[in-house]
Amino acid sequence: MVVYFEGNQPRRIVICMKNGANIPAQFLKAHRRVLLLPLLLFFLCVIFSAPPAHAGDSKKQQKNLPPQETGFLNRSLMLHGVNYKYQVYLPAEWRRDDGKQWPIILFLHGRGERGSEGMWQTQIGLPMQVRDHPERWPFIIVMPQCPLNHFWTDTEALTVAMEALDRETAEFHADLDRTYLTGLSMGGYGAWELMRTLPNRWAAVAIAASGIFWSYEPERWKQQTTLPQEYARAIGKLPIWLFHGTDDTTVIPKQSELMFEAVKNDGGHIRLWEYQGLKHDCWTRAFNEPELPRWLLEHRGGKNPEPPRIAANERLLIPLHPPEVKLPAQLLDTYVGEYSEGRNEAPVIIYRQGDELFQKSPQGVVTALAAESQTTFYFQNSSQARIVFERDPEGKVNGFLYRDDRSEGRWELVKPPARTAN
Repeated sequence: MVVYFEGNQPRRIVICMKNGANIPAQFLKAHRRVLLLPLLLFFLCVIFSAPPAHAGDSKKQQKNLPPQETGFLNRSLMLHGVNYKYQVYLPAEWRRDDGKQWPIILFLHGRGERGSEGMWQTQIGLPMQVRDHPERWPFIIVMPQCPLNHFWTDTEALTVAMEALDRETAEFHADLDRTYLTGLSMGGYGAWELMRTLPNRWAAVAIAASGIFWSYEPERWKQQTTLPQEYARAIGKLPIWLFHGTDDTTVIPKQSELMFEAVKNDGGHIRLWEYQGLKHDCWTRAFNEPELPRWLLEHRGGKNPEPPRIAANERLLIPLHPPEVKLPAQLLDTYVGEYSEGRNEAPVIIYRQGDELFQKSPQGVVTALAAESQTTFYFQNSSQARIVFERDPEGKVNGFLYRDDRSEGRWELVKPPARTAN
């Protein structure tokens, strides 16, 4: 039996039998009450058997969404008819549905990474260190790219940077009270501008090899007695950490020194680390400081900012190497020999000359080693790499560990030194 409404008359019901024949009207009229009751019950069952909508449906749908990609992600934005490409980094632990608010960093690159492909800025400074040590950097990181023939001090370039930061803050539910600013070289110029114009946006700031006297506007140096104080007054008590190489001839250390003194004298909170012997590229060392991400996270902005964790305005000279330890020739001789990283690898030769130890690479390059302790040596041309000699249970040297900031490998002693009469 099929029931349907016929025509535009809502009260007219036609009931058809399975064979297509209509039930006589006289029969329907006589038995309408009996027939309509089952129909009414049928429609009520259909209505009330529909699954109810739940408040948790939206959450269920959200859980069914594909997982968010993490790592370095391509992004772009349109501003005044121009398409700008940039990158955003999401930690591997970021989740779409956990409701967690993440700290976020705006990173401004240097002059050499300008372009329009949206990638070069990820090869230097903070992004490079995030690749080496993602466990140190539990942040969302926004990496805009300054266009060619522009500078981070241009209004348009800074507008692009802030638009990218705002978009990623909203999309990835970042914590507005833990928004940080970093920059190196020309990017540091832009960071100082953003501090001056938007001091309340940032919880803390870290800048390497930069200042406020732009290399492309040398006449600003005429204001060196007044300009630093103007910036310091605008910035207020925003926590700042500056890094600079003592031998930097591109952006001279005086830039950071002037800003350190100005902020300190105005009652602000600033620290300056000067790396002894480093030139313009001090950012590799600076962003590799394990303390830096921890220091950033110790500060919170917003209506109730965290007090700066600097006991006093701090200025330190950081040596490139620790003091060298002089070891006796008898001990140095125990390290002499040929070492190999693998069975088919060409050996590295360790030898002594006078009271110094040297390493000769498979390519014939000779490098002096300096002792940091009785077993640990560093390369005098590198601030990160270390050689740590190891001994077997009998006390004989059987190899060494080679460590730098990115990797670690073991080299076995394959040919000890020949015994000599002396």
